[in-house]
Amino acid sequence: MPVIKSAKKRVRISAKRTALNREWKDRLKSSIKKFERLVEEGNVAEAKEQLQETFKVIDKAANKGIIHKNNAARKKSRLSKMLNKTA
Repeated sequence: MPVIKSAKKRVRISAKRTALNREWKDRLKSSIKKFERLVEEGNVAEAKEQLQETFKVIDKAANKGIIHKNNAARKKSRLSKMLNKTA
């Protein structure tokens, strides 16, 4: 454990940021999986609605620095492509 006051603070901040990053990544992954499940089932109307929600989560994660903006763009592109194949 750190002894210096600033090092203790860094440990606290690191733990807090790790928890937030994990929360956002979990939210992102579950949203994508929900969309993929709807596409596999063939629910195109519900999948379109879920796609919009998934895009919001992806964009927010990119803005917060959880994922890189190019990673976000790639995910959005692949999800759109997946929906267009079924529709």
